[in-house]
Amino acid sequence: MIYNDSDRKEVCRTQMKKFRKGLSILLCCAGAVFLAGALFLLFRQFWDDRNTRNTVNELQSAADASREPAPFIPPSASPGNTDAPGPEPSVSPHATPESTPTPTENPFRDSFLANSDMAAWLQIPDTVISYPVVWTPEDENYYLRRGFDGSANRNGCLILDTDSCVDPLTTNLIIHGHNMKSGAMFGTLNRYEDEDFFREHRTILLYTEQCCRSYEVIAVFRSQVYKKSEQVFKYYKFFQADTEEEFNDFYENIMALSLYDTGVTAAFGDHFLTLSTCSYHVEQGRFVVVAKETECGDPYLPLETEAP
Repeated sequence: MIYNDSDRKEVCRTQMKKFRKGLSILLCCAGAVFLAGALFLLFRQFWDDRNTRNTVNELQSAADASREPAPFIPPSASPGNTDAPGPEPSVSPHATPESTPTPTENPFRDSFLANSDMAAWLQIPDTVISYPVVWTPEDENYYLRRGFDGSANRNGCLILDTDSCVDPLTTNLIIHGHNMKSGAMFGTLNRYEDEDFFREHRTILLYTEQCCRSYEVIAVFRSQVYKKSEQVFKYYKFFQADTEEEFNDFYENIMALSLYDTGVTAAFGDHFLTLSTCSYHVEQGRFVVVAKETECGDPYLPLETEAP
C-alpha cells in the first residue's frame, strides 16, 4: 500500500491521539495511587495518634485517681459504731515527723508495673506533654516506632538515652522524642522558642520510681547532630560530670547557646534534664530544652507495696 502525505499525517494524528490517551490514563492511575497512599498515611497517623492518646489517657487517669485521698470518716460516723470517740493518741515528745517524711504511693505505680521498660513519667504542667519515658539500654531504638504497649506506632515513645540513668542518677538525663506534626510527643516542644511561653511553663516534672523530681528550665537552644570528627560542643554527649571542669564545660556552652536569658543558674553538683527533638533549621537539626533540678520530692513506696 502506498501512502501519500495526507495519509501519513492522518496516521501520525491517530497515533498521537492514542499516545495522549494512554498517557492520560497512566497519569490518572498514578494520581489515584498517590492519593490513595496519602490518604492511607493520613489515616495511619490518625490511628497512631488515637492509640497514643487513648493509652496515655488511661495511664494518666489511673495516676490521677491514685492521688485522690480517701474521704475521712470519723469513728462516731462509722456504720454500726455507737461508741463515743476515744481519747486522741498521745504523741511522743521525741517524734520529728518533719525529718522523716512518710513514703506515699507512686501515682504512676500502675504504669510502671504495666511495662518494665518505663523509667519515668515526664510532665510539663499545663501543656500536652505528659508521657511515659522508656529506657532500653540493650536497644535504644526499640520504641522509636512502637507505642508504650509495644504495638507499631509512628509516634514512638519518649526515650531516655542509653547513657542516662535515673537510679543511680546521672548528672544529665537526656530524653529524646519525635517532633510530630500532630503535636504528639515533642511536637510542641519548640514553643519554648517564645520567651513568654517559657515564663508560663518554667517547671518540668519527672516522676521516677523513687520520687517526683522538679526541674526549672535553664536554657533553650538549637543545635544539631555533628559528625564524630567535628570538634564542637555536642550536648548529647554529656551525661556525667565527675569533675567541676566537665560540669562547667556543659553549663557554659548551653548558657552561651540559649536563645534568651532564663535567669536560672547552676553550680557543680546540680543535676540536669535535657529534652531533645528534631528541628529543621539545618540538616540533622535539634531543638533542645535543658532544665536544672530544683527539688526532689518525698520518697515513694516500693512499687510492689500497697499504700496503707
